[in-house]
Amino acid sequence: MSLAQTAAAPRHIPLKRAALGLTALFMFGNAAYMLADPFGWYGAVAGVPDTGPFNPHFVRDIGVAYLTLAILSGAAALWLRQAFLLMSAVTLYLGLHVGLHLWDIAAGRLDVDHLIVDAPGVLGPTLVAAALVYWTRNDRA
Repeated sequence: MSLAQTAAAPRHIPLKRAALGLTALFMFGNAAYMLADPFGWYGAVAGVPDTGPFNPHFVRDIGVAYLTLAILSGAAALWLRQAFLLMSAVTLYLGLHVGLHLWDIAAGRLDVDHLIVDAPGVLGPTLVAAALVYWTRNDRA
């Protein structure tokens, strides 16, 4: 890390913590909705009914995954020196989730229009998480 980066780093700590915390809150909100009201979540999120019939246990399974992402993101906000690794794990799951959607589109199980439908809820969080990984890459020292 250069002297300029070292001098500027403390100024960005509150902003990084806020971004990581907001990510944790978003993940927690999604998880809580999925766990508390799986049928409501299934009907409210655009494109989800296109992926198959409603299965409350499956929605809750995914809710637990998002709860895990919320915990990892929250931990990253608390322990900024570990944020790179924690958010890398978050991004790995979200990236694999994007890959699954792309695979289903390529295999014809979902229409190509799902690229647009999925952008806010599937691709968007992945890009945010990846940006946070990049932003925290030098905070490990």
